[in-house]
Amino acid sequence: MRQYARRVTGPLLVFAVGAGLVAAPTAASAAGVSVTVEVRSTLKVRATPSLAADVVGSLRGGQKVTAVCSVTGQSVRGSVRTTTQWDRLSTGGYVTHAYVSGGSTIERCETSASRATAVKAKPKTKPKTKPKTKPVATTNKVGTVRSGDGKVNVRTGPFTTSPVKRVLATGAKVTGVCYVAGSLVKGTVRSTTQWNRLADGAYISHAYVVTPALKLCPGAKPAPAAPAVTLTPEQFIQAAVPGAQRGWREYGVPASVTLAQAILESGWGRSGLASVDRNYFGIKCQSGKFGTLANGCHDYRTQECTKAGSCFSTVATFRTYATMAHSFRDHGSFLRVNPRYAGAFNYTKKANSFIWKVWKAGYATDPNYYTKVTTLMAQQNLYQYDTWK
Repeated sequence: MRQYARRVTGPLLVFAVGAGLVAAPTAASAAGVSVTVEVRSTLKVRATPSLAADVVGSLRGGQKVTAVCSVTGQSVRGSVRTTTQWDRLSTGGYVTHAYVSGGSTIERCETSASRATAVKAKPKTKPKTKPKTKPVATTNKVGTVRSGDGKVNVRTGPFTTSPVKRVLATGAKVTGVCYVAGSLVKGTVRSTTQWNRLADGAYISHAYVVTPALKLCPGAKPAPAAPAVTLTPEQFIQAAVPGAQRGWREYGVPASVTLAQAILESGWGRSGLASVDRNYFGIKCQSGKFGTLANGCHDYRTQECTKAGSCFSTVATFRTYATMAHSFRDHGSFLRVNPRYAGAFNYTKKANSFIWKVWKAGYATDPNYYTKVTTLMAQQNLYQYDTWK
């Protein structure tokens, strides 16, 4: 639907460099620059310039803080801009520049490599220089084990018959490198044939892990398509009603609207997103984030088209859910927190007017979307599930 050291040798000088690079402010920027936090609630302060880094503090929306210098880190799409710039605060933590304003003149942080002190070296025979090697890019993702079934086995292969290498308790952190297809496991988080390969070469079932999306391991074959869902329309509606009505109570989206949109967008629950990941509305992950109602992310190859009609293949990352009801509630949350749909919530007891406002705000580009949704609402008598009546 919708929302990327250095060692210098020579006859006279060598640089004494520490074990790694440490960002430090230059003399010119030591005083820092005052910036303002632009968020609705709070902005997390991280130990390093990455969304996966430990949280070391938080800032309120509108709060002014001092940015000492800036570094390049993980790309973040925020309320002010999309950027890879992270600002180092006077406290030593980092915040993404995507959510701050007023700091256009923040200087770059100096590294320990550029501040190394020169020492004299004996004018001996020039040593042989080793060929330079490019750093290997990593796509590792840190995930969390979630289990209501006791400890989770980490195995030597992606099958339930593979030998157990170790066990992990719920809450344990694991570093995933990529994924492969293996034995079907019905776990606490999901039912899946995906197994995550860890940094040490072992495997853990994705059924027990909450993690940002991993890439398919090189040379591995993708998992076979899930069997088609065979619910009748009547069965689908009855299964969907509780989640749709809870979405109305929590967020104000008419149940009839939620039901019709789910039917239209998931093909009565038969789409791959719905049958595999219980995602009935195509809600995507954003920079690996999936909110509080989803339980993870899943990559899918999709076709995207520009307004000019040019189409191309790309990989999109969609949210996954433990239940249908979680997907329906997240749909309500998505509409409620997105400012572009604010006008629709003046019509929470007028289902047709509600979906008209949502469509006109840009929810879907299909010119017949409103007609399709309201036709389903009438044909399937979905208005009967609007609980204010």
